[in-house]
Amino acid sequence: MKTLKGLVAAYACRPGQGSETGVGWNLVKELAKYHEVWVLTRENNRSAIEAELACNPIPTLHVVYCNLPGLLGNWKKLGWAVHLHYTLWQFQAYAVARQLHREIRFDISHHITYGRYCAPSFLAFLPIPFIWGPVGGGETAPYAFWQDFSWRGRGYELLRDLSRWTGELNPLVRFTARRSAIALACTSETAARLSQIGAKRIEMLSGQTGINQQELAQLKALSSAELSAAPQPVRFLSLGRLLHWKGFHLGLRAFAEANLPNAEYWVVGEGAELTRLEALADQLEIGDRVRFFGSLPRDKALSLLGDCDVLVHPSLHDFSPTVCLEAMAAAKPVLCLKLGGPAQQISEETGRRVAGNNPEQAVRDLAIAMTELATNPQLRAGLGQAGQKRVSELYNWETKGQVLIKLYEKIVGEES
Repeated sequence: MKTLKGLVAAYACRPGQGSETGVGWNLVKELAKYHEVWVLTRENNRSAIEAELACNPIPTLHVVYCNLPGLLGNWKKLGWAVHLHYTLWQFQAYAVARQLHREIRFDISHHITYGRYCAPSFLAFLPIPFIWGPVGGGETAPYAFWQDFSWRGRGYELLRDLSRWTGELNPLVRFTARRSAIALACTSETAARLSQIGAKRIEMLSGQTGINQQELAQLKALSSAELSAAPQPVRFLSLGRLLHWKGFHLGLRAFAEANLPNAEYWVVGEGAELTRLEALADQLEIGDRVRFFGSLPRDKALSLLGDCDVLVHPSLHDFSPTVCLEAMAAAKPVLCLKLGGPAQQISEETGRRVAGNNPEQAVRDLAIAMTELATNPQLRAGLGQAGQKRVSELYNWETKGQVLIKLYEKIVGEES
């Protein structure tokens, strides 16, 4: 296969970061190992990218920075305006992309970040094969769980559903779906929505996020090769932003219902739900066995992950949480709901997935799983080892890059 020329849109793209900024950088870096890649990204990513490329040059990666003019370029700093800023940025990026295509004649285009299925990609307008994704966002919190949300949480869910609904009606989104040679979905829920809005060819990708070899080695070092002979408290850990849809309140209720002797529950993170979670722990009379650590630097948070026994991540609509991959890489079983991204990441060989029908059922089944894991250290060790293997095989960036390259070559081959 000849060397292809690919054009990638990565609004979020920065080395050494997590979340979507890390997704953008890690994927374009992997793609450039095989073909020549031009990436369109925001101007404020320039310093980080240029510093990285100065230390580790990638001759086949060409970065083109686009920024909105004047005050429009600063709207991104306002959290409420991020989606509007993203849409306006795409107009600018498309103008640059069209000019670049006249000069370079790309073989394929690919939209990576932001990865929301209900927002359009203007690269779809270029007269070349177009890949969309990986995208998520089709996941929703079942309405039965809304009874536990604050008014603020319910308002958030209503606005999120409204945003998804209006996005699906947007002609630009539907054009993006119809124009895609392949739409890559992170979850089965998103795949169903992509089909609904007109995507003809949909494939599942193993989530949006991944782990590189350096991170994998660091996380493996956190795991213990041998079971401790001395009796230690069994430690459950929830790590992330303390938001209503993360479901940490379900984890606390399940921990109380399990009533495990010599067990602790650690919560790492900060957010709007902190006060409610602290009050819930006191109400459930487990406050003496629950520790809230607040927000911690990444190295300290990962150190706590290494000291825990089980990650509890009962999220209601995550589509690709990195923390579950980090836990598996550190040989920790993951306890989650059969909803969204965690249900795709975790298997029965690497953790426990329980149904998410309603709060009462979910809490009951989470408590049963907690008891099983707390009382069987050999089971925890086996699940942890299987988790490390799963991450190494499916979720490292090198593997993800190879999967995308095969798609590139297949699609270009079909078009020629």
